[in-house]
Amino acid sequence: MTIQKVGVVGAGQMGNGIAHVFALAGYDVLMTDVSQEALDKAVKLIEGNLARQASRGKIDEDEVAAAMGRISCTLSLADLGQTDLVIEAATERESIKQAIFEDLQPHLKPDTILTSNTSSISITRLASRTDRPEKFMGFHFMNPVPVMQLVELIRGIATDEPTYKALHEVVEKLGKTAASAEDFPAFIVNRILMPMINEAVYTLYEGVGSVKSIDESLKLGANHPMGPLELADFIGLDTCLAIMNVLHDGLADTKYRPCPLLTKYVEAGWLGRKTQRGFYDYRGETPVPTR
Repeated sequence: MTIQKVGVVGAGQMGNGIAHVFALAGYDVLMTDVSQEALDKAVKLIEGNLARQASRGKIDEDEVAAAMGRISCTLSLADLGQTDLVIEAATERESIKQAIFEDLQPHLKPDTILTSNTSSISITRLASRTDRPEKFMGFHFMNPVPVMQLVELIRGIATDEPTYKALHEVVEKLGKTAASAEDFPAFIVNRILMPMINEAVYTLYEGVGSVKSIDESLKLGANHPMGPLELADFIGLDTCLAIMNVLHDGLADTKYRPCPLLTKYVEAGWLGRKTQRGFYDYRGETPVPTR
C-alpha cells in the first residue's frame, strides 16, 4: 500500500500536531474541521511550532516552508475521501467518531485506510460501523505530537496484516517508534497512566497530601518530569475522566472507579490548562494550586 496523501479530521491539539509531523515527513496533508477559524488557528500554530524547531536547530529553515506547502485545509469532510490514509482526531466521544466515519464512507476510495487517534475507545467497535473493518486501525499519537516519540498501533479483531504493516512503515517514516497494543480499554499507555492520575486525585480527595506535595513527591521521589495533577491539567480533566469511565465500564473493575473529585472539577468546567483552571489556576503569572 502506497501512502502519500493523508487526511486529518480535527484541527485541535492532536490534529494539528499530527498534520505537523506528517507534512514534515514529506506527506501531503489535507486537514478538516467544522470551522474555518479552527483551521486558520491550526495552520498558524503549526507554522509557529515548525519555526521554533528550526530556531533550535532541530530542522532546517527550508523544511519549514516545504512542510507548510504540503498542508491544505477544507471544511468538507467528503474531500478527505480521496486520501490514502484518514486519521480521525476528533473529540474523545464515540458517537462523534462514529458519525464522522459514517459521513466519510460514501466518498472513500476502495483502498483508503481508516484510523482513529482515540486514546481509549474500542477499535473493533469503531471499525464494525464502517465498510472496511480489515482496513481500520487505532493510530494513537501522544501529546504533544511533534515531541513525543511513541505511537500506539492497535489492531481491531478484523484488521489485516497489510494494513498493520503499512502503518508500521508510516510510523518509521515519521521517525517515531511504534508499540503494538491489543484492543482492550485504554490500550497500554492510558491503561497504566490514567489510574495513576486517578489515584493522585484520590490522594488529594482524601487529604493525604496537597496539590503541591503530591506533585513534588512524584517529581522528586519517582523522577517523573511532571507531577500527576499537573499532567492531568495538561491532558485535560475531561479527557482523563472519559478514559477512566471507559476503563471502568469496559473492565468492570472497581479499581478504575473515577474519583468523585475529578468528576466535580469536570462538572465545574475546570478542565485544566485549556480552561485556565484545573488543579492549578493558570490565570496569573505562575500556576497556583486550587486546593
